[in-house]
Amino acid sequence: MTLAVITLAAGKGSRMKSDLPKVLHTLAGQPMLGHVLEAAEALSGAEQHVVIGHGSEQVKAAFADRPIQWAEQLEQKGTGHAVAQAMPAVADDAMVLVLYGDVPLIRTETLEQMVAIATQGQLALLTVVLDDPTGYGRIVRDDQGAVQAIVEHKDASDAQRAIREVNTGIMAMPAQLLKRWLPALSADNAQGEYYLTDVIAMSVADGVAVEALQASDEAEVEGVNDRRQLARLERIYQARQADDLLVQGVSLADPARLDIRGSLTVGRNVFIDVGCVFEGDVTLGDDVTVGPYCVIRNSHIGQGVAIESYCHIEQANVAAKCSLGPYARLRPGAELADGARVGNFCEVKKSQIGAGAKVNHLTYIGDASIGAGANIGAGTITCNYDGVNKFRTEIGEGAFIGSNSSLVAPVTIGAGATVAAGSVITKEVGEQELAVARGKQRNISGWKKPD
Repeated sequence: MTLAVITLAAGKGSRMKSDLPKVLHTLAGQPMLGHVLEAAEALSGAEQHVVIGHGSEQVKAAFADRPIQWAEQLEQKGTGHAVAQAMPAVADDAMVLVLYGDVPLIRTETLEQMVAIATQGQLALLTVVLDDPTGYGRIVRDDQGAVQAIVEHKDASDAQRAIREVNTGIMAMPAQLLKRWLPALSADNAQGEYYLTDVIAMSVADGVAVEALQASDEAEVEGVNDRRQLARLERIYQARQADDLLVQGVSLADPARLDIRGSLTVGRNVFIDVGCVFEGDVTLGDDVTVGPYCVIRNSHIGQGVAIESYCHIEQANVAAKCSLGPYARLRPGAELADGARVGNFCEVKKSQIGAGAKVNHLTYIGDASIGAGANIGAGTITCNYDGVNKFRTEIGEGAFIGSNSSLVAPVTIGAGATVAAGSVITKEVGEQELAVARGKQRNISGWKKPD
């Protein structure tokens, strides 16, 4: 069975007070529309149809790598009109699931239940009970509890406005029924729009059962209209992620001060301090500790690694028992072997740090390979860029680089070699050699400071 998932994403979102289309505003580091598409992608046989309008080219560009059939709503004439723009690309024998690009916390499990109802030839409607239903369409039922219609707030009577069960807008039904009902929609209402919700009454009139599935979690079906709502859903999303980590056995210093913007995979006995941000795909091995206010992006952290405060790690691979920080930065391509140490205010880029090697203080290592057990003194830099090209520095096992040395690439420092502090190395240093490359010191007697 083909499942046509039609996601409505044409709105401008004027209350966001932004030139960015509303559905492109991010939650957990991803556009809201991306969360909706991901929830639908997990459904069997799903084809994605997205209805766009305001900022359509921006929305298309943001999801250019996804197999989406786009439909454009040039005039904003309501939800029924929006769905109708996508229907020409939907097969008559398909099942249709209608979603919204600004409802980012919808769960795949809920959608699966909706589709299961619709495959029985019924219309599945997702509802929720709210303490304050102001502004929402009310679910009108008969004396037996069967759904009869949805009445929008502006069109509702006082008695209907007292109803607390409301429409979420999410529904599923056979395409052949929807194609019959959409042309019959009327704009004779307070808004002058074609309401998709009117198909409920049409379904009842045609003898097609309407089954309402009630969402147990209000946040799952909450739409975003302004930045306050977006911020609230962000914290709800992050609270869910934190709760999941706690269930897995992770120790969190404060579950309310954690942000996961991607996928975080954790081992046993992991500790995460406050203010940490995890982006993309991150793996933390067993016994990893992460100090406060670290940012880790698309990286693998091995067993027993200790990360102290304020470290930034991106596209790096850190092996077991390493030590990082505080204030260490690992840039893309940094690879640390077992037991390596990168200390405070050090930066490593596109380099391999060997087992047990130490880069402890105020150092830049770029485009380099450092052998096992080597020691890199404070203030050392690999001069890897000549303004046009990048060059590599090779440092052998057990080498000792004195403080405040500059290694001008391309250059090789042999195993067991020593570079004296303050040297500028431009030529190869052989194994076990001592290199001293300093300007001649002159001491001037009787020198007076300028007035």
